Amino acid sequence: MRLTAAGRRWPRGLRALSHRNFRLYWSGQLVSFIGTWMAGVAQGWLVLELTNDPLALALVATCQFAPALLLGLFGGVIADVLPKRRTFIILQALSLAQALVLGLLVGTGTVQTWHVYALALTLGVIGAVEMPVRQSFAVEMVGREDVANAIALNSAVFNGARIIGPALAGILIGIAGLAASFYINAASYLAAMIALVLLREEELRTPPTARFERSFAGVAEQLREGLSYVRHTPAVLLPISVLGFVSTFGMNFQVTVPVLARNVLAGGPDTYGFLMAAAGVGSLLGALAIAFRGRPTLRLVVVGAAVFGAALILLALSRVFALSIVLMVVLGWAVIAIAATANTVIQLTVPDVLRGRVMSVYTTVFAGSTPVGALFAGTLATLGGVSVALFVGGALTLLTAAAAGAAVFRGRGIAVQPMAQQEAGRG
Repeated sequence: MRLTAAGRRWPRGLRALSHRNFRLYWSGQLVSFIGTWMAGVAQGWLVLELTNDPLALALVATCQFAPALLLGLFGGVIADVLPKRRTFIILQALSLAQALVLGLLVGTGTVQTWHVYALALTLGVIGAVEMPVRQSFAVEMVGREDVANAIALNSAVFNGARIIGPALAGILIGIAGLAASFYINAASYLAAMIALVLLREEELRTPPTARFERSFAGVAEQLREGLSYVRHTPAVLLPISVLGFVSTFGMNFQVTVPVLARNVLAGGPDTYGFLMAAAGVGSLLGALAIAFRGRPTLRLVVVGAAVFGAALILLALSRVFALSIVLMVVLGWAVIAIAATANTVIQLTVPDVLRGRVMSVYTTVFAGSTPVGALFAGTLATLGGVSVALFVGGALTLLTAAAAGAAVFRGRGIAVQPMAQQEAGRG
């Protein structure tokens, strides 16, 4: 791997930051993600105040993430066809408008449960396009040689914000009310938009765009190309499959943690905020470890799933706040071990022309599984209590880890082969 003089001046784990465009983007995303996490905590507490029903939390999550399940693959086609930077700016502006409307409804005291459902659905439609655009944009800022490090640093900034945002929201809700978090979230999108505007177009490594299809048959064929690649590439199919099962059965924090904080640990929004922040600490540590560790492995995906399942079962049994905090740190680490490693493996493997479509499969599975998982966890929490929902989710996650481990550790020819090697092999 050849490094520029600027790249050699940066530590190995921060090498992607040697690229000016990525530094700007990364800084803007830090501010934006803090707002996003603040709004997420405020929204969860708002729904509990309006309904006092865990299933309502599940319905909000369903509204927010169902569009990714239905539209995410089409979002991947858009990511491969349209200029990513300009598309990203428009999507950030739409997200700002959504956050501002919710803040105004809460601030004026006119918010109703159906408002939250409708605005969550709106954000979900925006996110169905934004996620594949975001995931496939990193390589244009840093190139293939630094994309693994960029993904890890993106995970680090996301989860660093996950520490700050929920803790700030938990405190702010008690001081200024729920609306303040939504207003801050709206303002935070401006930072991301400004950073995107300031990127130097000539320094972007923009790949050739896919052809723009005007017919349904043409779009369907583009979708088929992406899905066929995933299906016939084991190093991509396995991590996506593990991520799908684990996120469906286990990663339902937006449903389970608010109820855990209030009903099991007898806390308030500050308890909820600190639990989510603890998960952020674990995720940040995991992201930094991946950034400095280097090459991703499929075994780490399996280990992450096993640790996640075990920690979720222990969280179901915990009745002590301090122990629950520790377990949330472990869960946060495991989420990154699964999701960021899967992301990196896929990005290193996929050809540029299919990047948006393949990453849309990743984001569709990751975010699109949330509606199913939220209803699964919400129903169990309503019928048997949140501890039952956590325990069952942990047990199913352990089964997923065992099945994936059988494929990886017994050697079924699954190996991470970077795209450069694939092209060399064909030559």
